[in-house]
Amino acid sequence: MLELNNLSKRYGNLKVLEDITLNFSPGKIYGIVGENGAGKTTMFRCIAGLESHQGTISSPYLCLRNHLGYLETNPMIMSLITGWEYLKLQCISKKIGAANFEAQNIFNLPLNQYAETYSTGMKKKLAFMGVLLRKNDIIILDEPFSGVDIQSNIIITEMIEEMRRLGKTVLISSHIFSTLSDTCDEIILLSKGKVSNTAQKDGFANLELSMKQNILGNKLKKLNIQ
Repeated sequence: MLELNNLSKRYGNLKVLEDITLNFSPGKIYGIVGENGAGKTTMFRCIAGLESHQGTISSPYLCLRNHLGYLETNPMIMSLITGWEYLKLQCISKKIGAANFEAQNIFNLPLNQYAETYSTGMKKKLAFMGVLLRKNDIIILDEPFSGVDIQSNIIITEMIEEMRRLGKTVLISSHIFSTLSDTCDEIILLSKGKVSNTAQKDGFANLELSMKQNILGNKLKKLNIQ
């Protein structure tokens, strides 16, 4: 189990995360929602070991980073390497044997082409393939559906379901509630760096309704659409 205990993060005087305490179990998919600046990506980066923090992050592993795959919102890919070389580097970093990347090319990417020439969506799909190839037990997907075509969204959704069947722990953020409600076992709402609400499957509809009410308020009346 992955456990966050009183996880907090500051940038100077700005408190981004405040006393986050959560437990994530194997074989379950967790959705993380919240407005821009709520702390979703910062929380992910802390778990991935990319940010210093207060509080503790514990797992069954001596080195969590060696068992964690992290897909960033905008993956950074080195210039002057092909898609095939990028995937090869991902395997080498985990000491995984050579793979038949062409056969595993679920997104039909031009793997012999320089990855820096890829579109934003293609780079995300390449990075997602890299996460899958590394065979990690804990997977963090930050906005995996953003900027990706509908066909690829279907593939990503099915891959997430497969991760559940394999007993992996999956954390997903998305600005589209329906993409989470269709796949997640639990959804966690962050607001101003704090956990403001959580819901299991049978409570997703009420959570979405509450979010809509808080977001919209009387904004539509103020706009006076005619």
